[in-house]
Amino acid sequence: MTRAPRQVLTLTPAAAERVQAIMAQSHKPFLRVGVKNGGCAGMEYVLDYADAAEPLDEMVEDLGVRILIKANALLFLIGSTIDYEATRLSSRFVFRNPNQTDACGCGESVTIIPAKLDA
Repeated sequence: MTRAPRQVLTLTPAAAERVQAIMAQSHKPFLRVGVKNGGCAGMEYVLDYADAAEPLDEMVEDLGVRILIKANALLFLIGSTIDYEATRLSSRFVFRNPNQTDACGCGESVTIIPAKLDA
């Protein structure tokens, strides 16, 4: 039996609405998502604007947003959802990542293990 491939990354409606508003002001067609080494927990999520896909980027479209995922981040982000939260004191994008095993106290960095792909 063949399974449909799982989308690497999804957005909540709140995140999609906020990304669309930000992207309209940036005049860039894509949001690029990745991870990098850093912080006390080991890794940090990275969001950036992009004009075009890089050769190994994965393209995902969700709720009207075109997202490029850096190749080196794919296994770390499989199954993740990006949400947007706004309170009286702050607003931020929040990653809900099943591969995340820990986070630092300040919330700036995380520990992520690569997803295991089914054979």
